[in-house]
Amino acid sequence: MTWDLDRTFHSSSGAVRWAELGDPDAPPVVLLHGTPFSSYVWRGVARALADRYRVLVWDMPGYGASEQRAGQDVSLAAQAAVFTELLTHWGLAGGERDGAGSAAPSPAPYVVAHDFGGCVALRAHLLHGAAYRALALVDAVALAPWGTPTYRLLGENAAVFEQLPPALHRAMVREYVASASAPGLRPDVLDRLVAPWCGAAGQPAFYRQIAQNDQRFTDEIQGRYGELRLPVLVCWGADDAWIPVAKGHELAALVPGARLRLIEGAGHLVQEDAPAELTAALTGFLRDQDA
Repeated sequence: MTWDLDRTFHSSSGAVRWAELGDPDAPPVVLLHGTPFSSYVWRGVARALADRYRVLVWDMPGYGASEQRAGQDVSLAAQAAVFTELLTHWGLAGGERDGAGSAAPSPAPYVVAHDFGGCVALRAHLLHGAAYRALALVDAVALAPWGTPTYRLLGENAAVFEQLPPALHRAMVREYVASASAPGLRPDVLDRLVAPWCGAAGQPAFYRQIAQNDQRFTDEIQGRYGELRLPVLVCWGADDAWIPVAKGHELAALVPGARLRLIEGAGHLVQEDAPAELTAALTGFLRDQDA
């Protein structure tokens, strides 16, 4: 299945590749990926939602098809700032949409965020004032402690792991990414998810993003989840080996009125493990807000 991000936005943290699917006049839905993934994991869900919504997908700086460079700030704080910039660029921050020629403000978007995309969306909303019509958090990085033992080991020793021979680095990344799925990933999907992290730019970028993702970025907002005053859905893979399902229950309990939906048979990478079930959960949630 092809997946092409055909547009570029020059953000404060580098060039961001993005794409738009569906009717440009339909209600907007923005999809945020996590680490070490890219918008590619949303391809099936995005195409399904595009039947009813204007769907916007993007690769965060340092990820996927977006810019990777030495010295780049790819922290969760930076990603939240970039997301806020993108919402303005897309005309979803209360101003007019780029090139529309109309002063009428666009509606607030629905936001669907996976893994550390959850922290990015929450920081943008709570710290930068980004307005959402509703928020769906899928196996989200939102509560301490987070990060698998492998993730922490890589982050604490990034300078050492950057020096791995390319073949050994690729094999390690393949094993790490594969562990996000409960039933296992198809080889072609695994290849696509691993490819951006290989090569002269990708290998250091892989360790750079892990080294910069400090738990303090969720600590700064964790005490404010009770302030959320919008519809929130928490989806979780029941067999998530990266962030235990207990965190899904805990997160839903902290957000006023939040719904919790567990996806049986799915691991952390729910979009790959149970795309039909996840799409059904998201579609039902969004349609409830449309009513």
